[in-house]
Amino acid sequence: MTYLNAGEKEVVVKARGQAISRAVDTVELLRRAFVKGVEVNSIDIGTEELTGPEGQSRNVSTMEITLVKA
Repeated sequence: MTYLNAGEKEVVVKARGQAISRAVDTVELLRRAFVKGVEVNSIDIGTEELTGPEGQSRNVSTMEITLVKA
C-alpha cells in the first residue's frame, strides 16, 4: 500500500508455500478496500526445489502477483 500511495505504478507480491493464501488475501483486501484503481496484471505460479538440513529435497509452491495502478 505504501509503494502504491507513493506513486509506484507496479508492485509485485511474492509468496511461497503456506504464505500463498495470505498473499492472495492481502492483495484482495488491498484492491477492494484500501487503494482504488489497482488491478491484477498477472499471476505467475511455479515450484522451487529446496534441500532440507538432512539433504532431502522437497518441492515448494511459489506465486507472484503483479499489481498495476490504473
